[in-house]
Amino acid sequence: MKTVVSTPFTRRGVVAVAVLAAAAASAAVLPVHNALAQTKQAAPEKSLYERLGGVFAIAAVVDYFSDAVVKNPIVGQKSKNPQLREWHTKNLERLPGLKFMRTLWVCDVSGGPFKFVATKPGTTPLGLEEAHRRLKISPAEFDEVAAELGRTLDHFKVPKPEKDEVLAAFAAHKDEVTAGFRGKS
Repeated sequence: MKTVVSTPFTRRGVVAVAVLAAAAASAAVLPVHNALAQTKQAAPEKSLYERLGGVFAIAAVVDYFSDAVVKNPIVGQKSKNPQLREWHTKNLERLPGLKFMRTLWVCDVSGGPFKFVATKPGTTPLGLEEAHRRLKISPAEFDEVAAELGRTLDHFKVPKPEKDEVLAAFAAHKDEVTAGFRGKS
């Protein structure tokens, strides 16, 4: 003998089944939909600071770069510029502090969380003209330091877009750094 089970179809029952079916269907589609929505939303571009690898990577580059500048024949210990030559031979006990300040500067200008504050405030926000004034750095000497920075970035295999941004940020301060050479007060 067969037993027949009768299930009454009520509007409430049909709606409940439809809601459950819709929930199950959207649960299956939701991850795909969310992934598409996230792909469509433009992820914020990482800052130069992040693309460079953060403070530890920047500090490694600054360390290597600073040592290379000391040894550079045009702007270092054998420079024809007596102020640069003196700094790179008689003031090397200050080099660790300079490396620290350069690291802060790069972190700051590249969008990182650290802030550079000039030790000798000047007329520009970063005060670079006062820190470099007595060194009487010529535009050609500045360009050699920029070239040394480029070689350092190549040594660390920094990708071209980031290298170009770092060098552009450096070049933006040429007038400040060479102010002492031009005799500006």
